[in-house]
Amino acid sequence: MRLKKLVLQGYKTFATKTEFLFDEGITSIVGPNGSGKSNIADAVRWVLGEQSYSTLRGKRTTDMIFAGSQSRPRAGMAQAILTLDNSDGWLPIDYSEVEIGRRAHRSGENEYILNGQKVRLKDITDLLATSGLAERTYTIIGQGLVDQALSLRAEERRALFEEAAGINHYKLRRAETLRRLQETQRNLQRVHDILAEIRPRLTSLKRQATRAQNYEQISVDLQNLLRIWYGYRWELAKKEIRRSRETAVSSEKTWQTSRQKMRVQQENADDLRRRIHRL
Repeated sequence: MRLKKLVLQGYKTFATKTEFLFDEGITSIVGPNGSGKSNIADAVRWVLGEQSYSTLRGKRTTDMIFAGSQSRPRAGMAQAILTLDNSDGWLPIDYSEVEIGRRAHRSGENEYILNGQKVRLKDITDLLATSGLAERTYTIIGQGLVDQALSLRAEERRALFEEAAGINHYKLRRAETLRRLQETQRNLQRVHDILAEIRPRLTSLKRQATRAQNYEQISVDLQNLLRIWYGYRWELAKKEIRRSRETAVSSEKTWQTSRQKMRVQQENADDLRRRIHRL
């Protein structure tokens, strides 16, 4: 894997789009003081996720954006895109070329780009950490770092070498795993505490649960019995109504018959009175 291209636009002294191509081997960037040589190295650090503005020779996000000049207005955004040749598969991603970009806005917002897609800073750092290109590794060695390294104590120098070798990535992952394990253990302890608090009440809770289940079963049985009883009463009522109707019809017939007989008897009585009157 190697650095193939760097494109800057609106970053520090690079107001317009500027492209740097890096061939295989050693590339030297020369120029007078103040021409922006150090800004190129800062841009590489910045794209790789550097969060310390003092390391980038600034104080805030807006210091990364072109501040303007007598002939050019200030830029509203800074952008840097780094292209890496990944044909050897050094980075664990299925691309032969990997583009990593970063944008900074005057609002203070930062955006991170991976092969044209917006991603999180963590996505960038996790990808780079596996290859030794994380933001705090020594892929980029600034002025004075060698002298500083030589003056370090033995344990500090060992920590520096471990960081340069990319061991810190695995240490961080180990620390994160331990932190999650401790958190899991704390959660497990809380579960044990809750169980210890609930256990004395389990017998009572079981009785309550049994009562609730019995109540539900009894309610269901009662509903079934009520349906049967109401059905039985309904059938009795229908039979009683039917008998009453039959009795009413029979009574009506008896009444009509009696009425007819009374009419005949009345006519006979009238006829008898007329005969008596003629005598």
